[in-house]
Amino acid sequence: MKTIEMREPGDPDVLYVGERERPVPVPGEVLIEVAAAGVNGPDRLQRRGLYPPPKGASDLMGLEVSGHIAALGDGVDGWSEGNACCALVNGGGYAGFVAVPAGQVLPVPEGVDLIDAAGLCETYFTVWNNFFLDLTHKKGDLFLVHGGSGGIGSTAIQLGRAHGMRVFATAGSAESCAWCEKLGAERAIRYDTEDFVTVVKEAGGADLVLDMRGGDYIARNMAASNAEARIVQLAFNAGSKVDVDLMPIMLRRLTLTGSTLRPRDAAFKSRIAADLKEKAWPLFADGTLRATTFKRVPFEDAAKAHRLMEEGGLRGKLILTL
Repeated sequence: MKTIEMREPGDPDVLYVGERERPVPVPGEVLIEVAAAGVNGPDRLQRRGLYPPPKGASDLMGLEVSGHIAALGDGVDGWSEGNACCALVNGGGYAGFVAVPAGQVLPVPEGVDLIDAAGLCETYFTVWNNFFLDLTHKKGDLFLVHGGSGGIGSTAIQLGRAHGMRVFATAGSAESCAWCEKLGAERAIRYDTEDFVTVVKEAGGADLVLDMRGGDYIARNMAASNAEARIVQLAFNAGSKVDVDLMPIMLRRLTLTGSTLRPRDAAFKSRIAADLKEKAWPLFADGTLRATTFKRVPFEDAAKAHRLMEEGGLRGKLILTL
């Protein structure tokens, strides 16, 4: 099978097309013939040598795919060879075939193209895990989403709106702000010309915050939040080491938390998948949710896709097509 390999950690040009033997599904796994693979921030970090795969995972990049079931491991029920699917994988998505625990595989939602479905699982599993799994929110809660035009951000905007929240999103250009509002954000804030703290406080304050920046945003998120708000860190693009006054956490009973999904076990990811299948996947059929593919890039041009991600300005997901 074809693969995308890396000669060494570094810039996108270290990526090249290679070849390996197809994996063989062990009991409880399915083998997917990959039609497309999503490109995500963790892939970029892994390419730079900053995000090593967990023990037992493939060393290849790629955390989500779409395609067709090619083979079933022992003990797998509910799937047949040839079924269309999308899946969250632990690594190895940049390849012609990938083996994945069956519980992490979902049907392609009604109304979503097979190729576009490759960009769903990494972002939906992440956002659902941090804001909706075993959590309840009131309609009208204000959800502040940083990086609203990215894959995680665009997913959070749609899910927040679908749950009756008031969604405010930050983005870096007028075009990206307009796109966030078209997705369902009540207000998009251009972070280079506006102060999101002022805008959000004037709107009543945030009850939920999704942040991937860190750095100076950590203190500003607390300043923008209401009492008992939940602030979730999903990355630290501006740095994780900061000098910050934590007194607001105590005085206003704030929750500051974060998570990484990749190291979690298959049972936990399967629970997220089952919840998504029941509660989120049906919302694609009527257009409440939709895939947000920014660009499809041929598999052999993976380096180009990574360069596009590094340049920024994306609105939605990059997809590698086989």
